[in-house]
Parts: sequence; structure tokens; C-alpha cells
Amino acid sequence: MDRFVVSRSHSEACHPDRRHALWLSTVLICCSLTAPAQKITQRGDTSAPFSARATHLLGFANATNNSTGTLSVQDDSLQFQQNGKPGGKVKIAFVRGVFLGEESKQVGGLPMTLGKTAAPFGGGRVVSLFAHKKYDTLTLEYVDADDGIHGAIFQLAKGQGELVKNELIAQGVTLSSRQDQSTKESATEAKHENK
Repeated sequence: MDRFVVSRSHSEACHPDRRHALWLSTVLICCSLTAPAQKITQRGDTSAPFSARATHLLGFANATNNSTGTLSVQDDSLQFQQNGKPGGKVKIAFVRGVFLGEESKQVGGLPMTLGKTAAPFGGGRVVSLFAHKKYDTLTLEYVDADDGIHGAIFQLAKGQGELVKNELIAQGVTLSSRQDQSTKESATEAKHENK
């Protein structure tokens, strides 16, 4: 009887190529799944109104404090509308300053707090690291028809504050040198604190 004999070392030599091919295909699949997350969207139609979900913290006329709604830039005005109700409106020409900030809020409420205290060996500290959500705060300084100075504070999802600020700048809001100077000072202070 003639039998085809393959040595053991020859059959193992084929497996590393299969493993490399499997590893490469796994990496390519993972990269292709994360590629849509890297997509940067730009608005093609500049005449369409810009809007973002926001929480009005305080200061805007005809809007209740801590209410959620839509902050939009339409035509020549900035408008906050609370879930279909008419809201406050300010002409963009009256906006004197736009300030951005970043806040962090602990999420989870009472169940998360109980879970942190029940975690053994200081595990609650680790849970606290992941139980925070970051927000942008957008502060507007504007004048009314009688030249009275007013301010309004909005809370937006992370990254949305910069988009609203850029949209306001595109609509003609000029930032004062005082705002540019304050950002330079805070960067200098951060450098000195790290030393």
C-alpha cells in the first residue's frame, strides 16, 4: 500500500501563515468598524439653520432655568426653544462675548453611590473615574435694545460648544481681545502649575 506521508514539521509550517492571515483580517475588520467614527462632518449648506441640544442653566430671556431645548442660529439671531414652546431670542449683532468652559458631572445617582461604597478594597475610586460625564458650558454676553448688559449660560454635549461658538463667529460675532488674553493667561498659569 502506498500512503502519502506528511511530516509533522511540514504541517505545522502552514499554520503560522494561517494565523497571520487571521490576525491581519481581524485587524482590518476592527479598523473598518472604527473608521466611520473618525468621519468629520462639515455642513455643506450654510443657509440651513444650525441647532444643537442644550440645557439652559440661567439668564436667557423667556426661558426657565435648567430647561432642555434646542439652541439654534437662524438668520441673524440666536434662539433657544424649549421643546416646542416659544423661547428666548437674541440678535447676533447684540452678542458681545462668547466664552467656553468644560464641566464634569457625576452620573448614576444613588445606585452608583451605593455601588461605589460596596466595592471592596477601594474599588469605588475606580468606579468614580468612569462615572463622570463631560459637558461644555457656553456663556454668552449680550446687550438688549436699551444697552443693558445680560448673560446666559448653556450646557451642551462635549464638543458642541465649540461648534456653536464657530457658528456665531461665522455669523459675525467678534471676540474681544480680553477673551483672547484670558485664554493665553490660563495657558500660562497651567504651565507654571506643572513646574
